[in-house]
Amino acid sequence: MPAENTILVLNSGSSSLKFGLYRRGPEDEELVLEGSAEGIGRESGGLHIRSADGQVLRAQDNVLESQQDALSKLASALSEHLHAAPVAVGHRVVHGGPHLREHQRLTPEVLEQLQAAVHFAPLHIPQALELIQQAQQIFPECPQFACFDNAFHRTMPEVATHLPLPRRYFEQGVIRYGFHGLSYESLVHRLGSDLPRRAVFAHLGNGSSLAAVLEGKSIDTSMGLTPTGGVPMGTRSGDLDPGVLLYMMRTEPLDADRLEALLNHECGLEGFSDGESDMQVLLQRAQSGDAAAELAIAAFTTAVRKYIGAYAALMGGIDLLIFTGGIGEHSEITRRRICAGLEFVGIDVGSGGRVKAMKTEEDRQIARHTRRLLAQP
Repeated sequence: MPAENTILVLNSGSSSLKFGLYRRGPEDEELVLEGSAEGIGRESGGLHIRSADGQVLRAQDNVLESQQDALSKLASALSEHLHAAPVAVGHRVVHGGPHLREHQRLTPEVLEQLQAAVHFAPLHIPQALELIQQAQQIFPECPQFACFDNAFHRTMPEVATHLPLPRRYFEQGVIRYGFHGLSYESLVHRLGSDLPRRAVFAHLGNGSSLAAVLEGKSIDTSMGLTPTGGVPMGTRSGDLDPGVLLYMMRTEPLDADRLEALLNHECGLEGFSDGESDMQVLLQRAQSGDAAAELAIAAFTTAVRKYIGAYAALMGGIDLLIFTGGIGEHSEITRRRICAGLEFVGIDVGSGGRVKAMKTEEDRQIARHTRRLLAQP
């Protein structure tokens, strides 16, 4: 499969590594192949690669010990199907701390800043650094670039970023950063001149957030210092009264690490429903009369609706509501439940062009940024 001048995109999760290879087409980045390494660290792990037309190039079930192991096997598989190494590697990096707010080339200085920002995202940054180091070893001739998932939200005004804490914390970088920025950027890119002045983007999946987008720029978003804040998610709590955390720490033997694990992996839909985080499963259970599943769905859709209403107030109305992400794109029932009651701002699922479901293109957006940055001196 000849594929020259390609960009390799790496998008890592807690137990997965998704990747895509893109080449420059006449109008946009074109997918050459894509795939994922799933179940990293578990016996159910495996590596799957597909061409752009859906042809399975590799389907291999085996134990993948780490992200680095998965990347090594990916590189080996790529060499079998391509005649040339990628010209650059683009990494999705969830958080870069207060000093890394723009997509940029990974230099030793940038990596040093990223290492210094570990305490802002201890679940994400160490993993990203390890993967970057491995990619640099496997592709030593390739420039590497970081695309930050919170960069889109750097346009938010201080009234949206400044948390109600003493100013010294603001000066330390304890602010609302927001996330899913690459997803939101991809929507702005695809809509182009069709993007109206006032839009709300709702990226709903295992991780969920919303953004108020005024004239193409983020002015507010639901996630905060970390991706744990905002609406309840698959396993993340979303916003909580700080007193709840104090109560938990006083009544249970919870240190910071255990509390972080609980808030990120045992709460949200899973907490409401006693162990289920998949929206499709919850919808099926609710149809069968499962009260816990119905509560989880109602809490989620109500929280999302409240944010949409708040952003309508913030922007003086909504011209377009976009749903994306696994739930947002594929669950019409969830979209209908969210929109129910928003008729007063002109929003309902039958309102023609004012409500849309769109596929997110995070990886293609990373390829776009990487290509642009590669061309800069």
